[in-house]
Amino acid sequence: MNIFKSALGTTPPVVKNLIILNILFFIATYVFERSFGLDLTRKLALYFPASQNFQPYQFISHMFMHGNLSHIFFNMFALWMFGRVLEGVWGGKRFFIFYFVTGLGAAALHSFVNWIEVASVKAQMTPEQIQTVYQEGYIAFNQGKNFVDPLMGKLNLLLNIPTVGASGAVFGVLLGFGMLFPNTQLMLLFPPIPIRAKYFVIFYGVLELFLAFTQPGSNIAHFAHLGGMIFGFILIKYWAKSKKTFY
Repeated sequence: MNIFKSALGTTPPVVKNLIILNILFFIATYVFERSFGLDLTRKLALYFPASQNFQPYQFISHMFMHGNLSHIFFNMFALWMFGRVLEGVWGGKRFFIFYFVTGLGAAALHSFVNWIEVASVKAQMTPEQIQTVYQEGYIAFNQGKNFVDPLMGKLNLLLNIPTVGASGAVFGVLLGFGMLFPNTQLMLLFPPIPIRAKYFVIFYGVLELFLAFTQPGSNIAHFAHLGGMIFGFILIKYWAKSKKTFY
């Protein structure tokens, strides 16, 4: 506990408050569900815009929701490790803008890819099947059920599976660190070898691109990770081109 307090005490304010907010949301998710039967994930996670669960504010709120302890731990550890350096260089205002631009960019690319998938599935279905999914799929999904027909089942999942996590923004932060400090040596955990930040970022970007196309049905939003990196790259290049000091 003392180590945790010491780490937060030396962390710049925006990163520190983001970590605290994420932890509070994570705790509240379990407390509200167990004490009041209220599923915050259904309210605050990001759903496909055609879903009955969708609300516009979810483009922001989903960034503070996480699926499990390991999910929030690794996201917050990466945010603390790389974000505090960027905030120290840019200042709180610019880091705040960067974090939310990359997070929103990640959600936008993820939603766009989902829209393409939904359109592709619907093109193979009859109007009656599509109408049935929109009318009955929401209730069936919330009851832990799904359609036997593979296309109807896939469409129902695309519409109603929630997306949670700060990973998109965190990948943007990772990209930013790699661009500003490309030759900084990082020590990997597995395997325990040193690697320069620029190669670490390139490796992760290529890996996410590979996984996005080879594992389209996985429960990891690889395109959201790529979206965070892409929008981070664009924003940094924009700041550099506009001759605004950012490091």
